[in-house]
Amino acid sequence: MTEFRTWHVFLLLGLFGLFALFYKGLWGDPTALPPVIIAEPAPEIVAPSLYGDKQIVLSEHRGKVVVLNFWASWCQECKLEHKFLLAINKRFEDNPNFVMYGVNYQDKDHLAKAYLDQHGNNFEHMVDLKGKISIDYGVYGVPETFIIDQDGIIRHKQIGPVLGDVFSDMVQNKIEPLLNKSAPL
Repeated sequence: MTEFRTWHVFLLLGLFGLFALFYKGLWGDPTALPPVIIAEPAPEIVAPSLYGDKQIVLSEHRGKVVVLNFWASWCQECKLEHKFLLAINKRFEDNPNFVMYGVNYQDKDHLAKAYLDQHGNNFEHMVDLKGKISIDYGVYGVPETFIIDQDGIIRHKQIGPVLGDVFSDMVQNKIEPLLNKSAPL
């Protein structure tokens, strides 16, 4: 009889533990994923331009603030943020110490080009057809945006779309301080 009770106690404790994990997962913040590469050197990127005219090499932009946005034509949140990305590049495009790239994630070139034709484009895009760049950057899904400082260190990772208050914060509290050579974020 004691073995039977002990077995039931372990079963109940196990079920309670599973319930606790399930409960936390249901009501936890899904964007609260740890940004594992913040304050780390940005992985090198050598990738073809979406328009196939050249290779894009990230290390050639050392000394500049770089914004990398991972996106795809099939991503609904990417469509919501696109006008804000255009606004970021428009605001800083004349600054010689700023560059912005889109990283087209596992998409078909003709769909990505059609997306940019439809929604507008004022910055360059590279192709990440096999997902290697995304893996190197720890991308969980699109859209995600990274800000890299002049020394090639990742200073910010935005999971989810850049719009509204996130847009304002990114411009005023992330990009501008780096361009003005303020203290690291």
